[in-house]
Amino acid sequence: MKKRWLARRLLLFILALFVLLYANFERDGGERLSVSGISPAPAARRPPPASEALRRTPRAELRLEDIFISLKTTGRFHGTRLALLLETWISTTKSHTFIFTDEDDDHLKAQGYNVVVTGCRSDHSQQALGCKMAAEYEGFLASDKRWFCHVDDDNYVNGQALVATLADFPQDGDIYVGKASLDKPITAHELMEGNQTRQVKFWFATGGAGFCLSRRLAHKMSPWARGPRFQETSAKISLPDDCTVGFIVEERLGVSMVHCPLFHSHLENLMLLDRASILQQVTLSYGPLGDKMNSVELKGSFSKEEDPSRFKSLHCLLYPLTRWCP
Repeated sequence: MKKRWLARRLLLFILALFVLLYANFERDGGERLSVSGISPAPAARRPPPASEALRRTPRAELRLEDIFISLKTTGRFHGTRLALLLETWISTTKSHTFIFTDEDDDHLKAQGYNVVVTGCRSDHSQQALGCKMAAEYEGFLASDKRWFCHVDDDNYVNGQALVATLADFPQDGDIYVGKASLDKPITAHELMEGNQTRQVKFWFATGGAGFCLSRRLAHKMSPWARGPRFQETSAKISLPDDCTVGFIVEERLGVSMVHCPLFHSHLENLMLLDRASILQQVTLSYGPLGDKMNSVELKGSFSKEEDPSRFKSLHCLLYPLTRWCP
């Protein structure tokens, strides 16, 4: 009886000793892993939303020269709106900014600007706008640039902010980025065979604030955008150029627009824009708002009478060594 009792006590002692040694081994092993630079695997977690994952992409090497900046204008604004842009931001992006217009201008060409005379009508009709956007699109595809960015002749483009924004995206991805002018997807009626229609809803980035397309996505748009097909697509939904781009990207290709608050058009109240963040915006605009000028509130070297758009003041803050800056 006593022998059996001693045997049980010995067995329990050996078992306890084994547990103690095993726990010590696990602790020491973990410390060795940590010292060697290998950390224990973290607990599993849910993947971030797609938009968050996109923004976490390591920043790529991107230069301003890699971007095809496409500016849409018309002949009657060459001496006013366009002249202001040539004096300000285009002076820093001259070699890779392409001016698409409906009127030839020997003076601009003589100064070395990239002027593309589209042959499109000079009005603001759906047909004229679609014609110019088709020309811009073809111009980009014929280039060696990595990004296509469209802006209007009432936009200021902050090249530094543009590069920083686009560099955050995968350069070989399908990217369509800009700012919507509506708070919900637009509804259109696509014309089908037999004179039938179907209702479609999609987001689009307003051309008045500017938008950008990656080269890969632009190439995928070809079946609905090359040659006369862009205007044919526009006619099928009876909507202008910027809406047509959104239709092709979201409805035809199934790629979602990336909504970016750094693009701005005259359709919003620019006076409400936070002054501290103005230098970080990608595009800005201006235009009449009632009896006032709708432009950013910005303290600069020029008065509002001298610089109603505030583009000169903004440019001098970004590029203080510009020769005409006070």
